[in-house]
Amino acid sequence: MNWEDRNNKSASKTLLLYALLIIIGLVLGALIFGSGSRQDHDSNLHGDDIVWICSMHPQIRQDDFGRCPLCAMDLIPVNASGGSDNPDAVQMSDEAIALANVHTTRVQRNTPVKHLNLYGTVMPNQRLEHSQSSSVNGRIERLVVSTVGETVTQGQVIITIFSPDLLNAQQELLEAQRMSSTHPALLNAARDKLRFWNLTEEQITEIEQSGVVSPHIDIRASISGILINRRVNQGDYVNVGTVLFDIIDLSSVWTVFDAFEADIPYLRTGDLVQYTLPSLPGRQFSGRISFIEPMLDQTTRTAKIRVETNNPRQELKPGMFANATISATLRDIGETIIIPKTAVLWTGRRSIVYVKIPEYETPTFILREIELGPSLGDDYVVLAGIFEGEEIVTRGAFAIDASAQLEGRRSMMNLGDNRDIGSLRQETLTVQGLCSMCKETIENAAMSISGVTVAMWNSETKQLRVIYNPNRTNLNNIARAIADVGYDNERYRASDAVYNQLHACCLYRVETINLPENRTITTQPAENSIIQTTMTVQGNCGMCKTLIETTAKAISGVINADWDSRAKLITLSFDASQTTLDTIAKAIADVGYDNERYRADDEVYNALHACCLYRQ
Repeated sequence: MNWEDRNNKSASKTLLLYALLIIIGLVLGALIFGSGSRQDHDSNLHGDDIVWICSMHPQIRQDDFGRCPLCAMDLIPVNASGGSDNPDAVQMSDEAIALANVHTTRVQRNTPVKHLNLYGTVMPNQRLEHSQSSSVNGRIERLVVSTVGETVTQGQVIITIFSPDLLNAQQELLEAQRMSSTHPALLNAARDKLRFWNLTEEQITEIEQSGVVSPHIDIRASISGILINRRVNQGDYVNVGTVLFDIIDLSSVWTVFDAFEADIPYLRTGDLVQYTLPSLPGRQFSGRISFIEPMLDQTTRTAKIRVETNNPRQELKPGMFANATISATLRDIGETIIIPKTAVLWTGRRSIVYVKIPEYETPTFILREIELGPSLGDDYVVLAGIFEGEEIVTRGAFAIDASAQLEGRRSMMNLGDNRDIGSLRQETLTVQGLCSMCKETIENAAMSISGVTVAMWNSETKQLRVIYNPNRTNLNNIARAIADVGYDNERYRASDAVYNQLHACCLYRVETINLPENRTITTQPAENSIIQTTMTVQGNCGMCKTLIETTAKAISGVINADWDSRAKLITLSFDASQTTLDTIAKAIADVGYDNERYRADDEVYNALHACCLYRQ
């Protein structure tokens, strides 16, 4: 027993020693590695690009770690401006853009078109409904047509009536005929009485010639159509004007559609409507809107849209269902800016989008409040707030807005004082230039100015459209930047040194070429000295066309030059007393274009723009 007690005490001491060693090791590790990690962590979170904010109250921003004074939550670190000088701009890395699946689209002007789906029913054309009435007093002897749905033709006998009054009128006619020599007016009165009862001239003549009278009269159909209602039975007594049958002509029918009140502004009387019927698959019918009801149904909130359609084969039966698809345009608006619905974030009464700022290398976005117009299904018409050419976020806007909220910037939950809304300005500037290379240089020069969001130059009108923030720049700065790269505009003229360094196809000052003093130009050459001819000139694109024609026109005496890129022919008109075809050909070769007389130098050719290299 003493031996066992001694062993137990030794084992307990050994276990206690191991436990003390483990505790000492953990404490030393925490002191050594924990402090270093904490120092590294603190150094990473106290840089110049880190601020501490509250995730519940983004407006709380501090330079150091702490607690939110409103909710006592620990502050979290976020990136600061990230290189943007706009306090409301949100910057995201390319990796974050990809993870958030952010897509952008450049805004364009289009004609607003809304696709409407209408549902309706085929109905009889009420203008072609006719009530067949009795023209005499009497009793119905025979119903020739008695079943609803039967087809009748105009002039067909549909009913026979026994009328004592008719018998008396015929006898009066015969008596008046015997006295016609002495009392001709009585004969005319008797005939008019029978005409009033819808007897034809043939029937009246037959009675006069045969001298036979009958108390029966046949009522004939006044129109062709379908019997839709029989109002009398055989043996009934009728008076003059009693309705006997209702007949409808189905050669033309109405297709009546229900249009919701939001769709009515897109519909106009006279619009063409194409529709299909489930009962006639594969067939398409069309007609024009003939009437739009001025009153809405208070239950369904719809108005009836009537489409009139010809139905010569009577394929359209009243009661059939119809489905119509209409591509309607807003005529009152014309071409306007249209954006997808996925780009819009709603904040109650206000609508916002995120616009990409092009002047930063890192993808940068800023919130913009806009005014929306009518809905076009998957799109919206924008009335104000966005300009053509700007790039907006069409997918992933919520991810950008969430990042803005975490960074304490303007977002859909914190619009602030709306200082950015309406601050953009759109203006135009006349800028000289010729080709697509000019367009690229001019637009890049304008976009290099801080505050410019859109720059689009039209080579035909020579107009540069710019959208910029007037709080950050002005049109004068933009014009000066464009002149600095060699392009004259309505405010500044480019220096000759910079202009002369432009590519040959970009030299737009053709009219200011200085000629030697001993050279004279005949402003009105004699008609017999004008030569019109063609010459083969190699080339590819519109830039080639501009350079070839500009070079030819720069030669004194050339009146016109037109190069065809397909035929590789230049049509020339020049004054032979001032220049020759050989001189024109050599000038074109000097700028890099082979022709039927001269081959361009390889160095000059290799200096052409990539799209102009025609030597395959």
